[in-house]
Amino acid sequence: MPDNTPLLQLKNISREFPSAAGGAPLEVLRGLSMEVARGESIAVVGPSGCGKSTLLNLIGTLDQPTGGTITLNGRNLGELNDDELALLRNREMGFIFQSHHLLPQCTVMENVLVPTLAHRRATDDDEERAVRLLDRVGLAERLAHRPGQLSGGERQRVAVVRALINQPQLLLADEPTGALDQATADQLGQLLVKLNAEENVTLITVTHSEKLAAQMARTVELKDGQIRS
Repeated sequence: MPDNTPLLQLKNISREFPSAAGGAPLEVLRGLSMEVARGESIAVVGPSGCGKSTLLNLIGTLDQPTGGTITLNGRNLGELNDDELALLRNREMGFIFQSHHLLPQCTVMENVLVPTLAHRRATDDDEERAVRLLDRVGLAERLAHRPGQLSGGERQRVAVVRALINQPQLLLADEPTGALDQATADQLGQLLVKLNAEENVTLITVTHSEKLAAQMARTVELKDGQIRS
């Protein structure tokens, strides 16, 4: 039977930051709750400074909430230690940022395989998967190229494949098309939607782009520190 339990649950999440002037803390997220189904694609939209990237960092365990609980696959992430969180990020999450963060001295293939090296050596299966994914994103002829030899859109496609190499359940994308021209951004959006379905990976995208948001199955707005569907 299919597993209908949500992959991700956020309950009453708050995140405060100290005030630069030493006054009352700045409350960016307050009482935020949401559920994300397995295999779903979601766009999180809202004005600059509303906390979209803060929310993504909390989901990705790159930051910790001031209050509330985040549950992934039934596990309360607040109960995991640093080593357990690092393992979870590596094996169950993939990250795509506005900047590709590729290693300039490494080839496309080497960059894609970086996440596989965190806790073990890359295997033949890893390399076969990398070749297969790179072929699916149109980079089969670029395996030995370095980032400086690629266009901006090609570099971002390499970053997408790198995020998928460990077969994560959750893909987190923070303004993935923000540094691209419109035509290239549209192509990347279509690619993300395609891979969301083909890889059965849950996709959460933070974006200012109305076009990219429209390609997701669901769009939610972050406003006044809370999610509004």
